[in-house]
Amino acid sequence: MIGINSELAERQKAGKPVKVGLIGAGQMGVDVVAQVTQMKGIEVVAIADIEIERAKAAYEIAGAKGQTKQADSAQQADRLVTQAALVYASDYRVITDMSGIDVMLESTGVPEIGARAALRSARNGRHLAMMNVETDITVGPLLHRYAAHKNVLYALAAGDEPAACKELYDFADALGFTIVAMGKGKNNPLDRHAKPTDEKWAAEAVRRGLSPNMLIEFVDGSKTMIEMAAVSNATGLVPDVRGMHGPKTNRDKLNETFALKEHGGVLNKTGVVEYGIGHVHPGVFAVVTTDHPRLRQALVYRDMGDGPYYTLFRPYHLCSIEVPLTCAMLAIRGKSNMFPLDRLVSEVFAVAKQDLVPGDVLDGIGGCSFYCLIDTYEVAAKEKLLPAGLAKNARLIRAVTKDRPVTYDDVELAEPSTILDLRRLQDEWMSGRIDENKMLQAIDAMAVE
Repeated sequence: MIGINSELAERQKAGKPVKVGLIGAGQMGVDVVAQVTQMKGIEVVAIADIEIERAKAAYEIAGAKGQTKQADSAQQADRLVTQAALVYASDYRVITDMSGIDVMLESTGVPEIGARAALRSARNGRHLAMMNVETDITVGPLLHRYAAHKNVLYALAAGDEPAACKELYDFADALGFTIVAMGKGKNNPLDRHAKPTDEKWAAEAVRRGLSPNMLIEFVDGSKTMIEMAAVSNATGLVPDVRGMHGPKTNRDKLNETFALKEHGGVLNKTGVVEYGIGHVHPGVFAVVTTDHPRLRQALVYRDMGDGPYYTLFRPYHLCSIEVPLTCAMLAIRGKSNMFPLDRLVSEVFAVAKQDLVPGDVLDGIGGCSFYCLIDTYEVAAKEKLLPAGLAKNARLIRAVTKDRPVTYDDVELAEPSTILDLRRLQDEWMSGRIDENKMLQAIDAMAVE
């Protein structure tokens, strides 16, 4: 991000700000709009939310200056933007189909909407900035490849732990360190069976200004699994064990905790994604090592400890406050700060929170019916584990006992579903059952629906 401030100032001076269209006016989306009001050379010019009053209110809450006007089509939205209006809409397609924006920013957290919005935006030649990690871990490789096919960029937005981890990873990898573990801190108490209907958590959600489901996604550990899967899929690092270790630790002991077992740590191998419970949040970390004796000596001089493990620590992540920087990088430099590899490295799958019986319908991430765990993609595929991003509205056809993973064979998936169709294509592409050209043709057909 070095120098992006000067480039934004130049855009401001030239009267050519980066124009962003936002989908999803929840807490995170509103924060993005608020942050942009404090910046030079970038504007959120259009917002869509299924609850249209939230889209309109986002400008007011953020303190954006200008007259708000509703648009019912992309063409109308484009005209209003040229008149300096602040556009709001209820249909995400108003944003994806606009020609007057540089970047589509997806902030719904809904896997299905994230997939649809990304497809349409890419087909219409708009860069994709995704705050929707749930979509990324499900069909990110395919969306990234399709964006490249359309000569646009795909990026997981800066600000949340995945992008903050990737920043540390790139730093350590460029310097030639061996990466032992990459991870984040978890600040909420871990309660796998927490439900949004629990009185305790419903009250806590109100206190924090969050939806109950969003809070539960953090509390039951699902968000941590999802975020570290995104890191895994962008770097090739893997979970050491199913669900990761997640030990109690603090920032001063990270290099002791995330060391190999033979050296007193918890790890069976190096090159892993992890998380720690304790005084680590809101930071992210990389535990690294080097065999070079001169460099080990140099690290001692820099107060990094005696080794062989050293902690690189970023003590903050600012969530939506940092997101506009990704939009600026995409539009000005033509660079993505984070994107998945051309394959899934890790999978996040559904595990029953309670005994489930035939006829039960899964209610989605952060709900009452399942929590999420991470494992390698190969293991998940072999065991036919149900990806969390496909679980919502799936109907049970077999009983699944509490704390047992839900498999494809246990459910009837909800159809029609764009993200399900994309995932099937992605699995065929990754396994070599369909070539890339046929995959891209199939996606093109889906993108216009």
